[in-house]
Parts: sequence; structure tokens; C-alpha cells
Amino acid sequence: MAHKSRQPMTRRAALCGIGNGFGMLAFASLVGESIARAASPLAQDGPLDARKLDHPARAKRVIFLFMNGGLSQVDSFDPKPMLDKYHGQPLPGGSIATERKTGALMRSPFTFKKYGKAGIEVSELFPHVGDCVDDICFIRSMHTDIPNHEPSMLMMNTGHTQVGRPSLGSWLTYGLGTENKNLPGYVVLCPDVPTTVGPPLWNSAFLPAVHQGTFIADKIDKKEKQTDTALVSKDFDPKTLISYIHNEKFTLTEQRRELDLLETLNRLQMQREPVKDPKLEAAIQSMETAYRMQTEAPDVFDIRKESEATLKLYGPGSTARGCLMAVRLVERGVRMVQVYYGKGDPWDAHGDIQAHRKNAKDSDQPFAALIKDLKSRGLLKDTLVVCGSEFGRTPVMEIGGGAGQTQNGRDHNPFGFTMWLAGGGVKGGMTYGATDDFGFKAVDKPVHVHDLHATILHLLGIDHTKLTYRYSGRDFRLTDVSGTVIHDIIA
Repeated sequence: MAHKSRQPMTRRAALCGIGNGFGMLAFASLVGESIARAASPLAQDGPLDARKLDHPARAKRVIFLFMNGGLSQVDSFDPKPMLDKYHGQPLPGGSIATERKTGALMRSPFTFKKYGKAGIEVSELFPHVGDCVDDICFIRSMHTDIPNHEPSMLMMNTGHTQVGRPSLGSWLTYGLGTENKNLPGYVVLCPDVPTTVGPPLWNSAFLPAVHQGTFIADKIDKKEKQTDTALVSKDFDPKTLISYIHNEKFTLTEQRRELDLLETLNRLQMQREPVKDPKLEAAIQSMETAYRMQTEAPDVFDIRKESEATLKLYGPGSTARGCLMAVRLVERGVRMVQVYYGKGDPWDAHGDIQAHRKNAKDSDQPFAALIKDLKSRGLLKDTLVVCGSEFGRTPVMEIGGGAGQTQNGRDHNPFGFTMWLAGGGVKGGMTYGATDDFGFKAVDKPVHVHDLHATILHLLGIDHTKLTYRYSGRDFRLTDVSGTVIHDIIA
């Protein structure tokens, strides 16, 4: 009796066949939706291997502190005495065309004072950051394109106002590789999903999926007995942050055998196929990362190992925890860490600008602690810290902002806002650019988001015009067809 010959097992069949063994490795969590969109082969020499620089780098890594929702520049880092003088009067030149109805000029309810040798004025909301001004460059002339959260969040994170472009962190790992293959090259920390955009803010889009950011919800577990003064309690378990990479059903040796089997099948299949399958290549790369993370990640996230003095330096809360974890991650070689303040758009003060008080109380001490901690570990000189929002807020009050008769809120303002940078080859103790007398529009040395991105890449040794990826018949880059490096702020 004749028998039909059996077809050789493909990598796809192998993945399906042993999928149960890797269930706990969170295939979907690490690879994400971008696997389905990956459409180019991975680099022959490994997608995360170190790359050749275009010029000497001033920084090796980036920490991006994101105040999602829109920090008011005139209430934080851009004092405007003219708002006091003309409080309650119409804005000269007519009303501001933003998303909502706006009214008269509104003074800041917060006082400013000078800090440091540089004598830079900072609001009472950020006294700890004020103590660090000699290490900080404040860019007071930022501007973006659209007065709406989603497109502006995308612009700040991907260089484009629509979904479908790679994130800054993805471009960095694509252009530079990573220094530690036992950890993801790009990590995103937030107590919950920031804004309604979510994953497109850190995905790799058409870049190989291995460059996608790994999102970790670093919220304080309800089981923990958190106090107003302690950053971590005895109930803290770092494994809860990364539970999806642990496979309790199989030992590391057994998991290693399965990965080796996949690699063997992969090589056999590649001998039969002229072109690599980017989806499965990315999946295998992510599984490898998940396997290696099981040994190193629990340790890097275990902030209980820090000294009592370090824990007190950061203070309590999720933002403090995220900042300390960010320092520990870059210390281990992670290329970029992004720390979002919280779920949704918490800095979105339409109803009452006084809401900034709580947010600033949560952020001020940890932000300053991060700078001081990096400095004490010898990391600030080659770690670039970036802090800011997707846009700023108007110098006039918003009418009908949800606070009844108080009318104490501010609407979105994409025309002029402040971001600050520290470390990583940036001049400290300086301000760059300026908005007009009322803090509405950038008028002196305006800096677009593309310029900021070009400068970040430059500091890391990358020429932003050369960092390209061919997709759908054209070369894409983070800065699109724009971007000018701000050489004046580079030390």
C-alpha cells in the first residue's frame, strides 16, 4: 500500500504546535500589534546589535518624562509678569483660536522665584526641579501643529500626527541597537494606559517589531500598604510588574530547549525560502528577549534593593517609582525609558488650573531625584533627560471648562510651550527661546517638535537625515522632511 509523504513542518506550524509551552512568555504582550505590520527582513547581524554612529555621541541613552495632558508653561517654567498687569483684560490683537471658547487674560495663581547660580525663575509648583536648574536647559519656545491631545501626543512621540509611524524609542533602538540584550531596548512605564492613543505611542509600526516598546504598568498594587512617605512597602513584589514573562510550568532549561528547537526549524526553513518571514523572525526575537528577561528583569525592577536614602530621595507614589525604575533600567543598558505621569490626560486643566498642584506634588520631587540620582551614579553626563507635554496651555481663561463660575482653567495651546532637557551633552543653567509677553506664541528661536527630535538624535550620535527606513516605496524618517539641530543648547 502506497503512503503519501509527510510535508516538512514549517516554522508557523511549529509555533502553533508548541504555543502552549510559551503561553506565559506573552507572545502578544512583547510583540504586539506591530508584528502584523512588520514588512521588512531583520538585519543580518541582529536587529539589536550596536550600530556605527554618524558622529561622536554625547549621550548613550534617553529618559523621557511625559506629563501627558498639557502642562501650563505660564504656571510652571515660563513666568509672564504681563499677565499680572493685564489680568482680566482681553488679549491684545483679538481672541485665541483654540479648541474651545476662551476669555480674558488670566494671571498665574502660582508665584515664581529665581533658583541656582543661573537665576532661572521657576514656579512654586516645582521647587525641587528649581534646585536643579543649573543642570537643566529650558526650551521656552516649543511649538507643535494641532491643539488636540491625540495628534499632538503622536507628534511628540512619533513625529507625525496620525497613527502608523514608529515611535522615538523604536527609531533609537533601530539606529543604535541596545547595550543589554537581556532587557528590552525600549521600555515604557505608566500606572495605566496614557491618553486614548495608547500603544501607537510606543509601537514600531513598519520598523521590525523587535523595536517596539515594552509597556509595563508600574501602578501600585492594591495589596501594598502604601504610605504618604514610603516609596515601597514590604508587600511589594517586582514579579507582578512583569508576570507575563514568567512560565511556572516549565523550567528555564525546558524553555531553552523549545527556543533552540524553534531556531533549528527556523534555519531549516530559511534554506528553503529566498526571503525571510519578518513576522516569525520578530516573534522568535521577542521570545528570546522574554526568555532572557526572566533572569535579569526581576532584579532590575526590585527597587527594594535601593538604600533607604535613595528611596527617600524620590518620595512616594507611582511617578516616583517609575522614575527610580527608569534610572535602574538605563543603568543596565536599556536605550530608552519613557515614564508617563498617569492614566489618560491628567495635566489637562480645562476646569481649574489648581489641579496642577496635585500633579506637581507627585512629579516635582521624583523628577529632581532622577537628575540627582543619575548624577550620583555617574550616569547624567551620558544620559539625556527630556521632560514635557504634548503642548502647553493658553494664557487666557477657558470659558465653560467644567468648573462652573470659577472660570479658572486654561485651554490647549500648541503655539508656545516649554520643555526641559538635562544631562547627555546639554548645557545646564540656561533658557533657550521665548514666547511673547503673554506666553501664547513662540516668537524667539521657535523650536518645532521635529527640531527637538533632530537634536535628540544628534546628541546620541545620529544624523537625523540619514536615519531612514524604506517602506511602501519611500524612505521614512523620524523628522519627516524637516528638523534642525539646536546646536546652541549643546555643551
